[in-house]
Amino acid sequence: MKTLLRHLVVMAAAAAAVILFGWLRGEWDPMHRWNRAFGDVAFILIALTMALGPIVALLPRASVLLPWRRELGIYSGVAATVHTLIVFIGWFALDLWRLSGFAFHPALQRYVLAEHGLGLANWIGAFALIPAIGLVLISNDRAFAFFGPRTWKWLQSAASAIWILVVLHAGYFIAMHFQHFHRPDPPPNPVTWFLVGLTLFVQVLRWCAIYVVWRRGLTGRKKGPTVALDAREAETA
Repeated sequence: MKTLLRHLVVMAAAAAAVILFGWLRGEWDPMHRWNRAFGDVAFILIALTMALGPIVALLPRASVLLPWRRELGIYSGVAATVHTLIVFIGWFALDLWRLSGFAFHPALQRYVLAEHGLGLANWIGAFALIPAIGLVLISNDRAFAFFGPRTWKWLQSAASAIWILVVLHAGYFIAMHFQHFHRPDPPPNPVTWFLVGLTLFVQVLRWCAIYVVWRRGLTGRKKGPTVALDAREAETA
C-alpha cells in the first residue's frame, strides 16, 4: 500500500510539474515547449534521487525518505523517455544524422556537420537514457530478489554516472546551444537558474556527505582496529 501511495504521489507531482513548465513556456514552439517540460521534470526527479542518499548521510533521522528514491528514479526515467521521443520525432524527424548535428547539403549531395555541439550533447543524453531505462526495469522487488541485495545495489550505483551525463546534457542546452550569434535570441527560459541552483545544491550536498562519512570512518579507525574490521579487510585483500 505504501509503495502504491508513493507511486501515485510522485506521478501526480511529476504531471503537475510538466503542466506548470509547459504553461511557463506558453510562447515557445509547442515541440520545444513540451520536450523541455518533460526534460526539466526528469532532471528534477533524478536530482532529488541523488540528493536523498547524502541527506540521510548528513541527517540519519531522515532515513524514512530513502524508500522514495525508487519511485523518483522510475518516473525520472519515464519523463526522460517521453522527452527523448518528442525530440527525436518532432525535432529530428527520426533522422539519426540530424540528431547527430548533421544537415543535408544540396550542392554536395551529402550530409555535413552543421551543429558542432548538438550531436555530442544528444548522444550524451542517449547514453544516459539507456542505463536509466535499465534501472527503471529493475526498480522492483522481483528484480531485487532475482539479483540479490549486493548485485542489485551495485547495478543501482549506475545512477551516479547517469547523473553526471544528465548534467552535461542539460548544461549544453541551457548555456550553449541557443546562443548562436547568427540567430535571434530565443524566448527566455524561466527555469534556467532554478535548474542551475538545484545542480549546485545536489553536488555540494554530495560532497558534504562524502566528507562527513569520511570523518566518521576516520573517527572509528582512531578508536583502534576491531576483530570485525580486521576480518573484513582480510576478505577484501
